[in-house]
Amino acid sequence: MQDTSPRPDDGKRHVFDNPRNVKLVIYAMVVLCVIAFGLDAVIHRHVDHPWEALFGFHALYGFVACVVLVLVAKELRKILMRGEDYYDD
Repeated sequence: MQDTSPRPDDGKRHVFDNPRNVKLVIYAMVVLCVIAFGLDAVIHRHVDHPWEALFGFHALYGFVACVVLVLVAKELRKILMRGEDYYDD
């Protein structure tokens, strides 16, 4: 059976090979985040805890949670990482 998967040198380009497309996606994500943050001012939320009523709480909480996850993953990598020759005979 012949392998028909595309090779890196076959001339085909991915949509994100163009830096303009990457910038466009980042710009769209920033715009969506700003809109979601702005909607926090006009949408009424039913909160369970008083700190949830603070403006931008969910955006700040999500950002802090992502940063903590990255930092914890970096530390876990030091503990769980195997050597390069782990699977060699």
